[in-house]
Amino acid sequence: MSPVRLVKPKRFNDDRGWFSEVYNQQAFVKLGINAGFVQDNHSFSQSLGTIRGLHFQRPPHAQDKLVRCIRGRIYDVAVDVRRGSPTYGKYVSAELSAENGLQLFIPAGFAHGFATLEPDCEITYKVSDIYAPQTEGGLRWNDAALDIDWHLPARITPSLSAKDAILPALAEFDSPFSYDGWPLEELVT
Repeated sequence: MSPVRLVKPKRFNDDRGWFSEVYNQQAFVKLGINAGFVQDNHSFSQSLGTIRGLHFQRPPHAQDKLVRCIRGRIYDVAVDVRRGSPTYGKYVSAELSAENGLQLFIPAGFAHGFATLEPDCEITYKVSDIYAPQTEGGLRWNDAALDIDWHLPARITPSLSAKDAILPALAEFDSPFSYDGWPLEELVT
């Protein structure tokens, strides 16, 4: 297991543009990330203010995720949902964009979600277990107990899926995840 980490892959620039190695298993192991990724996902959100989440999969199909934005900008959030954690219900967040190239590693035991900060955002993410709909779970994006500032302009009404709009609040959630000893810390690259 590893804590939530913000990863900044190196970019090698020249007069043509840049090149970046976005995933290298050996390099990630050196960062303390030893996830065995088995599936890549790609999503597109057309509108500014689209919120996807807060999602997770329960054991035995719990997923580590490595998230990056390849077009546009998103506000990415990881909420600690590990029973017994001193930071249960707290979150860390980062702006991920095509321009900054940052990635967020989110281990199992965290609910994940993002808001699009501009139109036409594309997000790719690696996961460490297959999609298993029978293990899907989530938390309400606007739960007052989580107090997440999604960084959306005041005039924007968030766009949600019907499923995300009815997710439970943290107080209604019985977590299947246990604290693993890795504290939730502020993100640094």
